Amino acid sequence: MSSGQNSGGLMSSAGLVRYFDAEDRNSIRIDPKTIVAFGVLFGVGVLVLNALAI
Repeated sequence: MSSGQNSGGLMSSAGLVRYFDAEDRNSIRIDPKTIVAFGVLFGVGVLVLNALAI
């Protein structure tokens, strides 16, 4: 970067911070525990299907 010029990095990131800080009331809410449980069940399902295929 050349000295004396403002690249606008701070100003451009401010919009992203506002965007990600805003909570959307219409967004899908999923509990993190649900995601972990789904991942574990999916993994167990893959292992069971793999064991049955042998």
